[in-house]
Amino acid sequence: MIKPLADRVVIEPKSAETQTAAGIYIPDKAQEKPQQGTVVAAGPGKKDEPMEVKVGDCVLYGKYSGTEVTVDDKKLLIVRQSDILAIL
Repeated sequence: MIKPLADRVVIEPKSAETQTAAGIYIPDKAQEKPQQGTVVAAGPGKKDEPMEVKVGDCVLYGKYSGTEVTVDDKKLLIVRQSDILAIL
């Protein structure tokens, strides 16, 4: 598994919605990029900035933040703690 450094966090994004509330299916190209996910791993933090998120937290992050990586056929996102907008 990935061990993030400093104030970085590894997030497993929530899957995109494939159907609307009315029952209409959304094609892959029209689906919005998810902005919510679960923290899989968190770094130790910085000396002057402790980590506020922990493994298992459901978080909301910026739409275009972080770096996407694939590990064991799972799509993961590595972001800085400052890119996380809220803990849900």
